[in-house]
Amino acid sequence: MTTGECDSIALAMAIPDMMPNDIETLRTALAAEQLARREAEARASGAEAMVAHLKLLIAKLRHERFGASSERGRKLLDQMELQLEELEAAAAEDASATVKDTVVEAFSRRRPTRAPLPEHLPRERVVIPGPAACPCCGGRLAKLGETITETLEVIPRQWKVVQTVREKFTCRACEAITQPPAPFHPIARGRAGPNLLAMILTGKFCDHQPLNRQSDAYAREGIDLDVSTLADWVGACTATLAPLVALIRSHVMAAGRIHGDDTTVPVLAKGQTITGRLWTYVRDDRPFAGPAPPAAVFFYSRNRAGEHPNQHLAGYDGILQADAYAGFNELYAPARQPGPITEAACWAHGRRKFFELAEVARAPLAVEAVRRIDAIFDIERSINGLPTEQRLAARQERIVPLVQALETWMRAARRKMSRHADVAKAMDYMLKRWDAFGRFLGDGRICLSNNAAERALRGIALGRKSWLFAGSDRGGQRAAAMYSLIATAKLNNVDPRAWLADVLRRIGDHPASHLDELLPWNWRTIDIADAA
Repeated sequence: MTTGECDSIALAMAIPDMMPNDIETLRTALAAEQLARREAEARASGAEAMVAHLKLLIAKLRHERFGASSERGRKLLDQMELQLEELEAAAAEDASATVKDTVVEAFSRRRPTRAPLPEHLPRERVVIPGPAACPCCGGRLAKLGETITETLEVIPRQWKVVQTVREKFTCRACEAITQPPAPFHPIARGRAGPNLLAMILTGKFCDHQPLNRQSDAYAREGIDLDVSTLADWVGACTATLAPLVALIRSHVMAAGRIHGDDTTVPVLAKGQTITGRLWTYVRDDRPFAGPAPPAAVFFYSRNRAGEHPNQHLAGYDGILQADAYAGFNELYAPARQPGPITEAACWAHGRRKFFELAEVARAPLAVEAVRRIDAIFDIERSINGLPTEQRLAARQERIVPLVQALETWMRAARRKMSRHADVAKAMDYMLKRWDAFGRFLGDGRICLSNNAAERALRGIALGRKSWLFAGSDRGGQRAAAMYSLIATAKLNNVDPRAWLADVLRRIGDHPASHLDELLPWNWRTIDIADAA
């Protein structure tokens, strides 16, 4: 028998002597042991939950850094398009070399069918003269027909100087001097015409071209326009167009339902950049066949404090479709004056939280939530653009059962989960605001998502990578005004450059009481009438 076995036998024989004989003492010891065991199990369970949470967090971070994000997808698409262009160019070059060096047969490489060139473009006929006589026998030729090959060409941008001449006359009888009044100029004492100003504005705020790049492009064409000069023109145009911005703001705030959202904008301040905000509120009644034209208004603020939306919507008491930003909460308060704003939550935001978990963690509950929400979106797409009554009837018949089933399933699944689970947090985001999420079921005007506001902000998100930052708070305010004009024009399918050029040409002589005629949705009618 080994030494270890002898020690084990001795310890086993000694245990009865160590155990107490009192039953109460035994019960107390047993309870203490059970309590210690439960605490140990709780610590182990908490550690497992923390491990799972950290693994998921690491997976999310890896996905954000290395995953196929939308930005990486765009870069990959751009790279593939460049590669395709190179291959097409190489193929065309090889084909041209083959034609010069060898005699090709009738068969040619199959290529996609080319669409005809746009019919609205002017046509310039270049006729290749034929022979005066038959090259074979010298006989007289008669025209049999012609073969036309169309080639798309571009005329480089042309610059010109417009000289406005005001002739001066004198009366031989009374010696009075008469001269026509000076025409209106968009910029006082400025030398820029309305088309040039419109091109600069759309280049900066629509095509994301900073003024320094525009200045360089003009210099290559022989036109020296300093950046400071362009900046002065932009500021003067903003002041000239301010009445139209005010009209658009009034039009948006008169809607019964608007979309609201915000995005970041870097602002230069004391040698460094701070994170400012551009807010947008969009009126778009087209989803429920509303007669009012769409419009968008933008505001700038130095931060994201809740006081800013309170100021923007001070006189509004309709429906606001937005995300769950806490700064909007005061707008929904019952005691608010002139009345509480009705909150309508965005289903796209709620779905996004489940989609991320379904894509990264492959969580079965998240996948099921996405499937159920997608079924609601599918029905909503089929009724988009119908009148309010038809949308409401379709929702009551087809969508209400799906929403009720989703709520029942989500609450049942949530009761079985820890509050620290990511899927539980995604469910809580919707369940805590279920009244706001379900409000679209009782009002045909409410949309299922807040995508209208996100689309309005998309141009700013794209432009940040080009202009990098706003020069100052005043620059942010100017940008908000110009984005209001350009976004509204695009919502009404109006070319922003053509509209701004015409408005800058007319606004000085246009009656102030009829400025609404220059708004994008009215301007097209005036433009067609003038052309006729």
